[in-house]
Amino acid sequence: MTSHWCDFRNTDVILHCGSNSVENHPVGSKWLNKAHELGAKWIVVDPRYTRTAEMADIYCPIRSGTDIAFYGGMFNYIIERLIEPNLADYLAGKEVPDYNFEYLLNYTNASYLLDPEYDFDVESGLFSGFDEATKSYSNNSWRYQTDSVEEWDTTGAYAWAVADGVPEFTPPVVKHPKRDMTLADPMCVYQQLKNHYTRYDLDTVCNICGMDKETLELVYETYSATAAPGKAGMILYALGQTQHTYGAQNTRAMSVMQLLLGNVGVPGGGVNALRGEPNVQGATDMGMLVNEQPGYLKWANTTDRSSLRKWLESQTNSDGYYTNKPKFMISALKEWFGDAATVDNDYGYDWWPKVPSKKTDPDYTHVSTFELMSQDVIKGFFCWGMNPCHSAPNASNVRRAMANLDWLVVADLVATESATFWKAPDMNPADINTTVYFLPAALIYEKPGIVVNSGRWLQYRYQSLEPWEEAKPDFEMCDLLWTEICRLYEDEDGANPDPILNTKWDYYIDGKIDPRTVAWALNGYRISDSNLAEGKVDLLPSYSKLAADGSTACAMWIYSGFWNNNNAPLDPSAQPVGRRDNNDESGLGLYSNWAFSWPANRRILYNRNSADMNGKPWAADKKLVEWTGEKWDLVDQADFVAANNGVPVPPDDKSFFMLWEQNARLESYGMVDGPLPEFYEPFESPVGENLLNGALSSPCMSFAEYESTKHGDASDYPIVATTYSVTEQWQGGGQTRMCPALVEAMPAQFIEISEELAAEKGIESGDKVRVFNNRGSVEVAAVVTKRVKPLQVHGGQQHLVGLTHHYSWAGVFGTEAATVNDLTPNVVDPNSFTPEYKAFLVNIEKATGGER
Repeated sequence: MTSHWCDFRNTDVILHCGSNSVENHPVGSKWLNKAHELGAKWIVVDPRYTRTAEMADIYCPIRSGTDIAFYGGMFNYIIERLIEPNLADYLAGKEVPDYNFEYLLNYTNASYLLDPEYDFDVESGLFSGFDEATKSYSNNSWRYQTDSVEEWDTTGAYAWAVADGVPEFTPPVVKHPKRDMTLADPMCVYQQLKNHYTRYDLDTVCNICGMDKETLELVYETYSATAAPGKAGMILYALGQTQHTYGAQNTRAMSVMQLLLGNVGVPGGGVNALRGEPNVQGATDMGMLVNEQPGYLKWANTTDRSSLRKWLESQTNSDGYYTNKPKFMISALKEWFGDAATVDNDYGYDWWPKVPSKKTDPDYTHVSTFELMSQDVIKGFFCWGMNPCHSAPNASNVRRAMANLDWLVVADLVATESATFWKAPDMNPADINTTVYFLPAALIYEKPGIVVNSGRWLQYRYQSLEPWEEAKPDFEMCDLLWTEICRLYEDEDGANPDPILNTKWDYYIDGKIDPRTVAWALNGYRISDSNLAEGKVDLLPSYSKLAADGSTACAMWIYSGFWNNNNAPLDPSAQPVGRRDNNDESGLGLYSNWAFSWPANRRILYNRNSADMNGKPWAADKKLVEWTGEKWDLVDQADFVAANNGVPVPPDDKSFFMLWEQNARLESYGMVDGPLPEFYEPFESPVGENLLNGALSSPCMSFAEYESTKHGDASDYPIVATTYSVTEQWQGGGQTRMCPALVEAMPAQFIEISEELAAEKGIESGDKVRVFNNRGSVEVAAVVTKRVKPLQVHGGQQHLVGLTHHYSWAGVFGTEAATVNDLTPNVVDPNSFTPEYKAFLVNIEKATGGER
């Protein structure tokens, strides 16, 4: 989240898209109820009438997979109804009460001029720079025109860049984009945005999404009212937005919408992801995806980051805060390789593996891993805290791929479907020669550690009981494995030993691996005064003290400051992460002395945007920051440069100082599949054409070429399906299916179908229904309900169904053979590599003997 749970109370309008928090985040939803009680309007846009929709003032159904059409229509509505009619008055100095032009012009890149070659071709559905051979874009034409550059001042603010110990690199020049503050230039971002979304009119959006025009216009009118200075609207989303082949663009669209409305960085605003597990945010921060290292720094690759010098020169193209990236990187390398990392060997940078960066490079992301197993490229697999035989898309394909492995190690809390994949109804154990090892893992209550919630709050959790029987915490298992791997390398001279044997591994207290010493590494410390092996550490107060000369070590720069009390380095309760003061001095629900919010304990990111260009809050009763005329009065930690070497910095327009241009991006060259969110149909679409451009589905989606995806056609599979969770079961059900009370409360998975579809198919509630497509066939119980209704799409009736996915064959109560994810397609978003679970095609029929 750019905000946090407790901030929900400050909003004027809640917009739920792609989340069902009343059922899936019931505790956090109390803050939504508080906002509602205080007068906030509540909107839910969802394919199903959920329990969250029941709480809302406005419910608008949508065909699953058409979110960008919905958002594009919102952009067009804001531009046509709010910006265009009032822009001339604002530029003439007249007061415009309904729209925050000051925010748009000064805090976003709306006025920036794009490259003259920038273009979008409606007929092909492609932006400029597309390569048909590789199905990928070059983003050169998506960048800005620049009119001036300046060299880094390496005798002043950037003297550290040429200090002893800093690797040699040439700091790039600082470029200044050309701007047109009247927004009249045809190549300015605003004009390109306006022209791009003229196609997204109300009638077209309704025809694509299956919406009622009157309801859609009410949604747009209600939410766009938050564009007035001093008002705030927040968008809440979850997997319903991200699990698409354009999921990252869905998230971009939400960001663009919030920027157009001035809703980022203000109390009650934000782009807020509701995470589905207690530590998904922490896992993302820690670099559990292959494309980024911990702290959202880029890994080494085979092209522009193939050497440390190239990395430093490619990542510091700014006069914003990210000019400090060399400090973050060198400190990370020092933590990784310790004394072995020196300036002479580029701090061990070349010991890191290079992640894929070209289409011709091997791909080791989630879905492609199983393709490589099928091709006998990958022969051994660690399956740690995941259950792909149940939860991966096209799960039956995963099971067949695993049968090609020589060995499989599963570390989990229970014997999952992945740990017992040969027992699946569609597998023959006699044909499988994979050796499977199961490592029982401790439950969250059986180990100490730190979790990061959706609002970026790091909180320490204490161990409440010892692990059961042979179960061990993950960090103990890692330590045993790492120690043995190093012994084998030392004794047997393994291949490529330097990255292994030079890795620093000194996270022990009294000879036992301990997460508190890992916390020291994550926080950062001065190397000269520290010796972790002896329990001695000089913790840094914050990431502002990191250096690029090898004198500091820090594995996770964004967490720096969360464990910084040198007086009691082993006591979690004495650290910021252990704070439990529930007094709220702000009156805004910041609770700044409860736990620690990264970065730097900021509760609301980009909070410079909460005040105007003179530093005065848009909403005086919801002040986060304010310029007094002499200094900044800070209620929240400043997410901007409030002072330089102790000298207050007066207000300016640099409100997104983690971006090189320091203004937010309505148009962005950072996405691999387009600079603006453009609507494409899902991989499997119920319609034969895209009403907004000439490309049916995303031209950049990944893995659609795999034979295993088994694309289905609407002529055979005419029904749109989506998947979701219920309150009583959690994720793949591994833990919750071990609990009899929860099984009694929700004893089976099911399919929700409309009364109209049930009548067509002769199905009644409780009947067993076969749901099938080219990838699989499952039998589940039918729930005939008014919560799902057919929609009018492309002039015809379109049926939708919803499937839960918590059961399968494994576990004490794993009595069902059906694995719902056998149906979902193994195609992914090209930015995040997230699969398309939320929109695919099926057909249904009453199962043989399926009557109640």
